[in-house]
Amino acid sequence: MLQTEEINQIRSSVDIVDVISGYLPLTQKGKNFFGVCPFHDDHSPSMSVSREKQIYTCFSCGATGNVFKFLMDYENITFPEAVQKVADKAGIAVDLHIKSHHVKTANQELYDIYDYALKCYQNHLNTESGQTAKEYLHDRNISDEVMKEFKIGYSFQKREQLTSMLRKKGYSDKDLLRSGLVIQNEYGYTDIYYDRIMFPLYDMNGRVVGFSGRIYKPGKDFKYINTKETEIFKKGELLYNYHRAKDIARQKNQVIVMEGFMDVIRAFTIDVKNAIATMGTAVTKEQALAIKKMAKEVILCFDGDQAGEKATYACSNELLAIGVVPKIVRLEENLDPDEYIQKYGKEQFERKLDQPMNVLDFKMLYYKHHRDLQNSMDLANYVNDMIEEVSKVEDEVLRELTLQKVADDSGLTVEFLKEKLEQKEKTVTLTTVKPKSSTRETKKMSKTEQAERNLIFYMLRSAEVIKMYQKKVAFMPTEEYRFLAREISFYYKAYHEMNEADFLTSIADKPKLMKTLGKISSLELKEDYTLEEIEDYIKAIQQYNIQYEIDRMKIRLKEEVDPMKKAKYAEKIVELKRKEEAI
Repeated sequence: MLQTEEINQIRSSVDIVDVISGYLPLTQKGKNFFGVCPFHDDHSPSMSVSREKQIYTCFSCGATGNVFKFLMDYENITFPEAVQKVADKAGIAVDLHIKSHHVKTANQELYDIYDYALKCYQNHLNTESGQTAKEYLHDRNISDEVMKEFKIGYSFQKREQLTSMLRKKGYSDKDLLRSGLVIQNEYGYTDIYYDRIMFPLYDMNGRVVGFSGRIYKPGKDFKYINTKETEIFKKGELLYNYHRAKDIARQKNQVIVMEGFMDVIRAFTIDVKNAIATMGTAVTKEQALAIKKMAKEVILCFDGDQAGEKATYACSNELLAIGVVPKIVRLEENLDPDEYIQKYGKEQFERKLDQPMNVLDFKMLYYKHHRDLQNSMDLANYVNDMIEEVSKVEDEVLRELTLQKVADDSGLTVEFLKEKLEQKEKTVTLTTVKPKSSTRETKKMSKTEQAERNLIFYMLRSAEVIKMYQKKVAFMPTEEYRFLAREISFYYKAYHEMNEADFLTSIADKPKLMKTLGKISSLELKEDYTLEEIEDYIKAIQQYNIQYEIDRMKIRLKEEVDPMKKAKYAEKIVELKRKEEAI
């Protein structure tokens, strides 16, 4: 395991501005660089990246950290993986043995159960019992290499087979039920999946957390059975193939979003490896934010039928809500991507990807489909819907072109449509901005809390302020600031200097401290300070602590019946008041 000094050396070997600008556009303003924060629904650049301090801070959501923290949160990876990535970028030869090192988690048993089940299913596909299932996959043009790449397997014909094997491995019935792979019924404990082709489902870190079992023989059973939601499998938070596609998507700066995992697998066979899938469910806000992190260009390529059109509409709205303007590919003949690629081949599908329609053109077609534009009411609804859609897009050229098309459809003038758009946007501004400002006004902060926050802000920047804290502040009243100030003090005692970027590494495994640090870092205070200001912050904290102790003594004095003890409490109160006056 690397020493702290070695980790800090790896961190300082790269420039955080260069690393972050590889994931999102940054614009220099003064000493710092600014970009749209990827960790919340940010529509204007609120993330500041400091080359001097080698840290980033979002002044809106409080996200903060160094280059390791950015990679951890942006790519959904562990700290060792982030260190390895930075070392690779810097050309420093280190091997952290990440793949062989598994940190125990609260749900480790479930992860282990799924790893074991995956191996069982994969092995079973290659037995004589799995021959028919394998032939079915070959008939679907899924090669042995692709089966191996996507770890496709085959579940047992006997309904208790996996259950029995897991029990022999020492797993309890409680954990088997928790896993979602086993069910309890009138026959006892039996497998959920039997005689089905098994497609493993992964979390964002590439761990198997679920399965989708597909029938391969004609019958009345459901075509697919997906794992129920468990502690480790939350369908609305995951994207199929994310772990495999994320690096390629970032290299190409393009991600293709599909509906089903068979679509993604088929795309992979023609060397389209930057595709992910929503697994056939409506896209959630969490999934949309994950997609936003993957690449600037997002292409939606859903099924070509009416259901796929509705899914495209819903997904585009979820993306537009977080500032992502997707492009759209629609497939003819109601085909899904898997069917389209098999029917028309690689070149034709790639042409579709190279010539996607813009989202507003798609919305125009969508709103026209079920409306008669010769009907005044339908036409009015169409125009109002398109004005709403145009208001969601910032690209001025796209807005202008779309308004011209709507004018041609409706017979209205572009000037009239622009006027309606301006009215719409003014209304949105009035209803969204005012409540935020009024909320801020009502949330007042005490003088003491302000002093605590400001003092820590400067402790992060100055050894002189840390020494003043160590000498004069015995206790921070607010728990979250108390713990953070202590951590800063401990760090300074250990290293005899304050490097904010390295300090962030030291608390990377303490999310509560990181959250508090984010609040402190996003304070809009000047970088320089005077000793008088620091003394004022310390004085405010000292006065609070003394007054708190006086109040506590007064309560004891009131409750005490022993005259001698009452006299001692009274004497202590007088002493504290003298101390307060002397500050």
